[in-house]
This record gives sequence, structure tokens and C-alpha cells, in this order.
Amino acid sequence: MNKYELTLVVNAKIEEEARTAVVDKVKAYVEKFGGSITNVEECGLKKLAYEIQKMGEAYYYFIQFDAAADAPAQIEANVRIMEDVLRYLCVRLDAE
Repeated sequence: MNKYELTLVVNAKIEEEARTAVVDKVKAYVEKFGGSITNVEECGLKKLAYEIQKMGEAYYYFIQFDAAADAPAQIEANVRIMEDVLRYLCVRLDAE
């Protein structure tokens, strides 16, 4: 099992309930592909470095999880098509 961190940039123009649903759906994908979530951090509304889809702000979420090596590709394939996720990045964390 490797340690990963998935960063989500979520649309700021949707309701709080919809944002929570987006994050819950991503967490469900992590668990569906054999991962176990260790930490979820919400960093709140942040200014973007450049506009994405005519938006200057978005909500940032960091989801840390343990999973097999093939899980991030499967998770990214599902997150990629989610309408309210503006950007995402999944990185492997170094073993300490």
C-alpha cells in the first residue's frame, strides 16, 4: 500500500450541499478501488492563480489515502469527468 494525496479544486458557485456531495463521491471512488482514507482537509475558498471557466475563486480539498499502485489511475479516470471538479492532482507521498 502506498500513501497518496488527492487535491481537488471544486467550483465555488455551487451550494455547500453540492460541494459536500462532490467530496463524498470522490471518497467513495477511493474506497471503491481499494483505498482507505486517512485524512480529509478542507482549505476553504481560495483565489485561483488564473481564471478557470470564468471563475476567480474555488474551494480546495486535500484527501490523503492509502491504496495499491493502480488505484490512483482509476480514481483520476472518474474524477476527470466530474462536472464540478475544476482541477485535480493525485501525488504519491514519500515514505517516511
